[in-house]
Amino acid sequence: MSKDEIFKGNMTTIADFTFGEKVASVFDDMLDRSVPFYQEIQRMIVEMAADFAVEGTNIYDLGCSTGTTLLNLSQNITSKVKFIGIDYSQNMLARCKQKLDAYHFSREHELICTDLNQGVNIENASVVVMLLTLQFIRPLKRDTLIGSILRGLNENGCLILVEKVLGEDSVFNRLFIKYYYDFKKRNGYSELEIAQKREALENVLIPYKLLENRELLIKEGFRYCDVFFKWYNFCGMVAVK
Repeated sequence: MSKDEIFKGNMTTIADFTFGEKVASVFDDMLDRSVPFYQEIQRMIVEMAADFAVEGTNIYDLGCSTGTTLLNLSQNITSKVKFIGIDYSQNMLARCKQKLDAYHFSREHELICTDLNQGVNIENASVVVMLLTLQFIRPLKRDTLIGSILRGLNENGCLILVEKVLGEDSVFNRLFIKYYYDFKKRNGYSELEIAQKREALENVLIPYKLLENRELLIKEGFRYCDVFFKWYNFCGMVAVK
């Protein structure tokens, strides 16, 4: 696993963050060092997905990146299902295919390149996972995307959503961001790296508050919604059709 040093040097100009080859090549390390309790979140996603997965249905990972979640899901869901990974980055999908091939991935699956901002075609789904994906969708497109997911889920199917979130109050928001940057420093990122990545993400990653995400899910028609994970400015939610 290559080390993430993308923002290590002092940059004169900082472009918007993109999921190109440079990011794809270090993405696994970036997630491990930038997302609190990432391995535990993966375990929890798989645990819940296994309970909602139904024989003969599709399991979707929207924003599948390098395929870590697809691999974990396949190793723990024993029923006959089809795994579908969707990402708009060809570089990520190439890395995903390499990883699946390296692990001799033999389950029925499909990798699709599409921009979720333009909508998504979900069919016969019992589980849909969005792990740190919705925050990169333009806010004006999120209602439509969640509605598309709901329509493609079978009755009692679930959406597992993990997001970076804003604090419900500005006082907590500032504190949570401070604690998050302290976490990144503990994992070896410098002040410069943190500041430059923050600037690169400023117009790309647009988080909602936890309650705003919940309201979006309920408004679009999910019957039940609950929080299964919360760490300062990160949360995991599960919603059932």
